[in-house]
Amino acid sequence: MALLEIKKAGDPVLKQHCEEIKKIDKRIKKLIDDMAETMYASEGVGIAAPQVGIPIRLVVIDVEKKRYDMINPVITYREGSVVDSEGCLSCPNLFGDVERAEKVRVKFTTKYHKEKELEAEGLLARCIQHELDHLEGRLFIDIAKNITKGKVNRDNPET
Repeated sequence: MALLEIKKAGDPVLKQHCEEIKKIDKRIKKLIDDMAETMYASEGVGIAAPQVGIPIRLVVIDVEKKRYDMINPVITYREGSVVDSEGCLSCPNLFGDVERAEKVRVKFTTKYHKEKELEAEGLLARCIQHELDHLEGRLFIDIAKNITKGKVNRDNPET
């Protein structure tokens, strides 16, 4: 596995609409593992492929010690609304309040070619929405109600 360079706000790849993955091959599986290693090394809870410079529909999320590798994820249902603080590995030391759905349902494919559907709420739902925004070329700073500078702490992980 390898640590990948995390692209920062202002890099054009972060504004691209990402392409669907047509074939899950060993290159995609290695990328998933490299993204996970990069996310853990950066103390994040989520990372999307464009954050490492590759505009494809792939995200890795780890919330409460459960990892989700999502290929071609699509949110199929949203419920409720909640505002909470977010950060982002591509926007170091910036945080902002973002309104998100309280609950979501997401369909995706695993690296083992299995179709899955997941219902999520709380931090996992927020992370899913945050990471899928990356796949549409949207950063949290584009939709945050305010932006503040600060340091990462366990109550406010970067995604």
